[in-house]
Amino acid sequence: MASEAHGAEEGGLVFHPMDQFIIKPLFGGDTIAWYTVTNATLWMALSVVAVIVLMVLGTRSRAIVPSRSQSIGELAYGFIYKMVEDVAGKDAIKFFPYIMTLFMFIVMANFLGLLPMSFTTTSHFAVTVVLALLVFLTVTIVGFVKNGVGFLGLFWVSSAPLALRPILAIIELISYFVRPVSHSIRLAGNVMAGHAVIKVFAGFAAIAVVSPVSVVAITAMYGLEVLVAFIQAYVFTILTCVYLKDALHPSH
Repeated sequence: MASEAHGAEEGGLVFHPMDQFIIKPLFGGDTIAWYTVTNATLWMALSVVAVIVLMVLGTRSRAIVPSRSQSIGELAYGFIYKMVEDVAGKDAIKFFPYIMTLFMFIVMANFLGLLPMSFTTTSHFAVTVVLALLVFLTVTIVGFVKNGVGFLGLFWVSSAPLALRPILAIIELISYFVRPVSHSIRLAGNVMAGHAVIKVFAGFAAIAVVSPVSVVAITAMYGLEVLVAFIQAYVFTILTCVYLKDALHPSH
C-alpha cells in the first residue's frame, strides 16, 4: 500500500485491472456470507428485472406495428426458437422456455456489465459454473429419463472399429464430464478478459503522451465487447442445444 501511495504521489501509473471483479457487500463490512447482499447480487437482480421489463412489460401492449421493445422481444423469441428447433430438433421445443430464459439472462447480464460503474456477474466462475451445472444436470436427467440405459450409447461409438470402441468410450466419458468446466470457463474467461483489457487501456489514458491512442483503443475494445457480450450468450446457448440434442438422440 505504501509503494502504491508513493507511486501515485510521484505521478506514476497505478491501476488494478482485476479490482472491478471484486465482490463487495452493499451495506458495509468485510464479511461475506451466503445471505450477504453484494454487488454481484444487485446486478444479477437487475439482469432479471431487465429481462422481465423487456419480455413481459415491453410486449404487453402488442400491436400489428410493434414498438421497439416488442420488436426486440419478438426477434429474441424467434432467434432462440429457431436455434432450438434447428440444432436440437422439434422434440426439444418443450425445453424452449428454459433455453430462452438462459439466453436472455446471460445476454442481459453481459450488456449491463458494460455500463459505467456496473458489475459484470458473468465474469465470475461462481455464476457461470452454476449455469453450466444446471445445463449438465438437466441434460443428463433428460437423457436417462427419455432413453433409459440407451443413453449410455452416447459414449459407445458403434461406427468405429471394435478394438477402438472401449478407448473411445473412455474419451467420450471424460469429454462428457468436462462439459460443465469448458462451458463455464468459456463464458467467464472471455467476459473477464475483455473487461480487464478495457481497464488497462483506461489506466494508460491518464498519461498525456499515449492518451489519444488509449482513447481510440478503449473505443475499439468497447465496441468489440458489445459484440462479445452477444456472441458469448449465443455460444453458451447453442452449446446447451447441442448437449440437449445428445440427450434426446444419444446414439452415434
